[in-house]
Amino acid sequence: MLTIKNLSAGYGKVQVLHGISIDVPKGKVVTLIGSNGAGKTTTMRAVSGMIAPTGGEIHLNGQRVDGKEPYHVARLGLAHSPEGRRVFATMTVADNLLLGAFPRMTGARPKGDVAGDLEKAMELFPRLKERREQLAGTLSGGEQQMLAMARAVMLNPEVVLLDEPSMGLAPILVEEVFKIIERLKSQGVTMLLVEQFAAAALAVADYGYVLENGRINVHGPAEKLRNDPAVKAAYLGGGH
Repeated sequence: MLTIKNLSAGYGKVQVLHGISIDVPKGKVVTLIGSNGAGKTTTMRAVSGMIAPTGGEIHLNGQRVDGKEPYHVARLGLAHSPEGRRVFATMTVADNLLLGAFPRMTGARPKGDVAGDLEKAMELFPRLKERREQLAGTLSGGEQQMLAMARAVMLNPEVVLLDEPSMGLAPILVEEVFKIIERLKSQGVTMLLVEQFAAAALAVADYGYVLENGRINVHGPAEKLRNDPAVKAAYLGGGH
């Protein structure tokens, strides 16, 4: 579904990723964990076209997408829920969600039932249903995160990138976000998840990769990583 081969990327002269390879099979949740500055968000940005890789290849459903513009990658079915949410603050919740489906309404992707999917998104995220006509900028941080996730799902994507969905949220909202990820997983949504709470990410994921200084340090089935002494010591301590 999503295959990353020997990906290198960075910013200007600063090389952040050094030839990483990740495979995200259809219907699976794969998580990328690592310390701050390891290159997790850079990976997501390179995959979605926000930055151009300096080496390697990215394939989505067999089509090579590395170096393509973000709108092109989205049209091919990759949705990115970015770090920091980035909702359209002066637009309503409903309009933010409809923007997620924009490629479907322009013919760039199969349209399907946009109105029906909007209602399904509201059911999946009940807080948004209560606030559908509210301006996105007036939502709480947790509600904005849910909006960013729901907006990504509205693309009816092949793959969803979730970049730090729990960042800055209270523990009770973190728990709610992960319940939503579990529901999306049960619906067969393919996801690549970057997350600061490594234990929670590995609990919901099928497979995991540990990124360290721009390189994959270890990878394997999520349950195996959860029980790996080195991974536990480095990433699963301190209540995470």
